[in-house]
Amino acid sequence: MHANRHHIGPKAMKAMSRGRFALLAGAALAALLLVASPASAAETLRVGRAVPQAFSFVPIDVGIKYGIFKKHGLEIESSAFAGDAKMQQALAADSIDIALGSGPAMAFIAKGAPIKAVAAFADRPLLLVVAVRSDGSIKTVADLKGKRVSVSTVGSLTYWLVNELSRQQGWGPSGIIATPLGGMKGQIAALKRKDIDGMVTELSTAFTLQKRGEGKIIYQFGDLVKDFHIHVVFATNKLIASRPDAVRTFLKAFFESIGYMRAHKTDTVQVAMGVMEADEDIAGRVYDALMPMFQANGKFDPKALAVLKRSYVELKLLDAAPDMSKLYTEAYLK
Repeated sequence: MHANRHHIGPKAMKAMSRGRFALLAGAALAALLLVASPASAAETLRVGRAVPQAFSFVPIDVGIKYGIFKKHGLEIESSAFAGDAKMQQALAADSIDIALGSGPAMAFIAKGAPIKAVAAFADRPLLLVVAVRSDGSIKTVADLKGKRVSVSTVGSLTYWLVNELSRQQGWGPSGIIATPLGGMKGQIAALKRKDIDGMVTELSTAFTLQKRGEGKIIYQFGDLVKDFHIHVVFATNKLIASRPDAVRTFLKAFFESIGYMRAHKTDTVQVAMGVMEADEDIAGRVYDALMPMFQANGKFDPKALAVLKRSYVELKLLDAAPDMSKLYTEAYLK
């Protein structure tokens, strides 16, 4: 009788089995959620770049490929635009959170764009050069007086650089005739037809023309403007207000990606080849030429800001020089 008091029947056994199964299943689910939590906790940021194929914006691709953003808990949705103006429209429409653009595009903030420059990441305009036909009579900058040199658009950075080059040569801003022709394909075709005498282009295009025997570089704009911010990081005011830590984390990961690029040329060149659609030789030469322009800490330089301030008026982007302190912040670099 005493033993019968502790006897467990078939129904009780089934109930205990179900309870044990539920307990084990719950523990397994908890373990699964614990393992999955880092991925599920990743914060998504929509990041735009002003143009698709420039080496300047390769830090984003390197950071994605080698897990740097992921390590910092960020999921990057990358997109590219046909220039700063188009990208600024996307920022204003809240289609992207962060943008990699040009220093001159900071003028949009003075015009009321709902954004702020949060870091400077590239300084001297080493990216841009003057290229001419390899069989032409133009051999040096001194030969450019009165010549037609193509640029992207009126009021663009390339337009300002041609005017500044002419001014520094003592010919006034119009001594070299800046000729707006839009995209690179049209400019290259115009150079071959001899509609223009030279073109302002980025380095990889110039190297490609040189390699084909179709052009040569006669001037590097990094020699023209020593104090400059050719590229900056923009963030929307909405992102800054609602997710300030995301801005801070992005900048930390972004500059870590630039550091990775400095230390890993081979990895960077492989990524750059795909971005620029260039062969290994040209991508390697671009790497060597352009890595010195990248910053390590994102700080804004007062001398560079003064040059940008002057350029906004000269380009007629603004009627009067703005208060530059209202266009940027360094609060998220810490």
